[in-house]
Amino acid sequence: MSGGHDLLIAGGGPAGLATALHAVRAGLDVVVAEPRRAPVDKACGEGLMPGAVRALGALGLTVPGRPITGIRYVQGARRVQAAFRHGPGLGARRTGLHDALHRAVVAAGVPVLPVRVGEVRQDATGVSAPGTGLRARWLVAADGLHSPVRRFLGLEVRGGGAPRYGLRRHYAVRPWSSYVEVHWGPYGEAYVTPLGPALVGVALLTARRAPFGAQLAAFPELTARLPEAAAVTAVRGAGPLRQRSRTRRHGRVLLVGDAAGYVDALTGEGVSLALSGAEALVRNIRRGTPARYEGDWRRATRRHRLLTESLVRARQRPVLGPLIVPTAARLPRLFAAAVDALA
Repeated sequence: MSGGHDLLIAGGGPAGLATALHAVRAGLDVVVAEPRRAPVDKACGEGLMPGAVRALGALGLTVPGRPITGIRYVQGARRVQAAFRHGPGLGARRTGLHDALHRAVVAAGVPVLPVRVGEVRQDATGVSAPGTGLRARWLVAADGLHSPVRRFLGLEVRGGGAPRYGLRRHYAVRPWSSYVEVHWGPYGEAYVTPLGPALVGVALLTARRAPFGAQLAAFPELTARLPEAAAVTAVRGAGPLRQRSRTRRHGRVLLVGDAAGYVDALTGEGVSLALSGAEALVRNIRRGTPARYEGDWRRATRRHRLLTESLVRARQRPVLGPLIVPTAARLPRLFAAAVDALA
């Protein structure tokens, strides 16, 4: 039998909710399966690039936060920075982003059901999720970095290199910059994002397995600015960050957001890619061209994947890693062009 919905979206994070908004506005019948209560928090750098801000604006959404004017790399006494040329980014709590998307989806009349999709069954006319009673013409796997649907379908590809992890915590201190600062240390990077008048988020990216405090101690300038007493949230973690999928489409299942594949958080584009991927996915479903989604996804993410892969590979080589910031400082125009391309 054919399904009662056009789209069943497994996962109610930013990728799934943005897909739902694009789909319902395209006249599709949509249902979202998300077992967690909104708003959902996650270990995230919480810096939205200008492209993500524009995409959210196109959806009619306003997310609370603090404007970000550019990116600054810091390594000891070295500094290099580049301003965004085409509008600001936004430092926004993950919960605020999720709440804005969730409210818009509910207001659009899309059901968000407290069920989890792990297994899928496909036939010529649709996809069903056993145990949920849900069926649709297409299923969108937007179920995150460690996608159960991707794993069930056997689409995972093992990645090489040392696995990297992310840790995040918030501090009640006044932001000292309107830039996202990326501090480069001996074992990883620390991202400092302004989030409010008296709030910054600190995200650590590293292959080193150690507690947050031990990781932060590798950045003396930050430990001086961020006393332990100023910490206002618990540490959240995520990883391994690198996740690969053999394809973005498997029959009547399409993958979007982190579930579609993820390189690293080094360039801070996760939400931007999720939003652009959601739009491309719905466009192809509406046009009846689902086979084109893979190519559209590859083209939309190519620049991000190449730059992020290059930076991560250089970072993991003992000879090249310490040279990234000095090279960027010697070639500020190149650094500005890279920031502009990502923005």
